[in-house]
Parts: sequence; C-alpha cells; structure tokens
Amino acid sequence: MRLKTVKELLRVVIGLAIFAYGVHLTIAANIGVNPWDVLGQGIAKHTPLNYGIAMTATSILVLLIDVLLRQPIGYGMLIDALLTGNLVQLYNDYGHFTNNLVGETLKLSGIPAVCASVVMMLIGIVFMAVGQAIYMGAGQSCGPRDTMLVGLALRFRKIPIGLIQNCILLSVFVVGWILGGSVGIGTVICVLLTGPVMEYVFKIMKFEPRKINHKNIIESTKILFGV
Repeated sequence: MRLKTVKELLRVVIGLAIFAYGVHLTIAANIGVNPWDVLGQGIAKHTPLNYGIAMTATSILVLLIDVLLRQPIGYGMLIDALLTGNLVQLYNDYGHFTNNLVGETLKLSGIPAVCASVVMMLIGIVFMAVGQAIYMGAGQSCGPRDTMLVGLALRFRKIPIGLIQNCILLSVFVVGWILGGSVGIGTVICVLLTGPVMEYVFKIMKFEPRKINHKNIIESTKILFGV
C-alpha cells in the first residue's frame, strides 16, 4: 500500500511536469494570457492588490469553493501548489528548444506568424490535457481549479466535462474582461478550445475524472508513515 501511494505521488509529479510544459508553450506563443490571468489583472486594477496577490486571492477563493463542493484536499493539491509554477518558470528560463522555436516564429510576420503562434498555443493545450489526465488519475487529489472542475462534474454528471471546463473559463474570462484584464487571440482560443481538447484527449487516454476516488492528505499520510 505504501509503495502504491509513492507511485501515485510520482505520477502526480510527472503529470504536473507535462502540464507545466503545456502552460509554458501557451506563454511562449505570446498571443494572449489565459482567462485566469485576465481575471487576476482585472482584480489588480480595481483593488489595492498587486497581480501576484490577486492571483493568490483567486486561488484561495477557488479552494473555498472546493471545500464547499466537499472535494478532498490531498497531496496532489499541495504538490501542484509547490511545483507547477516553479516548473513553468524553469521551462521559461531554460526551454532552449521552445526558445529557438519562438525565435524562428518571430522571424515570420503577418498571418504566418499568427498561425505559428496559434499552433504553439494548441500544442500547449494538448500537453496540459495530457498532464491533467496523468496527475489527476493518480487519485491524490488535484490542483484547486481541477478540483473545482471535478466537483462540478460530479454534480452535473450529464454534462460533458469539456463543456463544464468551457463554462468555468468563459465565466472567468468575462469577469476579468469586464474588470479590464488584457485579452488576446490566445485568450479566446483558451476559452473556446481548452474544454473540447481536454475532453478529446481524455477519451483517447480512456480517462474519466468522475471515476477517480481521491485520497485526502490524512489518508495518504497514514499509509505513508503508518500513523
């Protein structure tokens, strides 16, 4: 049981590493921030909070929603909080392959440049979906946003999970846009295509998030340390 739990935690790390690379690609595409960043920018414009604190406050709000949805808080959420942002930064700083690819893209102009950036954005969204399926499937809970997604999916079982993801992103986008967050073509792509791409990738990988029974931190700690 202990070895199984260790393997699950390793799976979380691998999945989040893939997910973070997808996020890195969407940033490198440089055609607009994701809807959650739009919301963070909008909140920062209308409150004394800076962007970083606004994003933290948003994460706390999502976490409270997770609690209200009675979703387990496990090591997966903790690892996501500690690892994902740092991995994205690492990829941004040392992603030589991506940097070279971006360099070639920047040599283009007009429509070809936009098309190349859109393709990079879409590849990033695919990587994110693959990473989600891997780390969510470990059963060690998810990051706050994915936990909210699963919680809502469990309450609206007849609605495709991709559509639920689209509704979440659309709501976040609309509020952020109204508050004055910056929007680009990449933002619109994220809103419209993240859900369908995620659902398609999940089907290919034969992954159904609603069927995963997640352990909370207390359960996993008891298994790992025998307390």
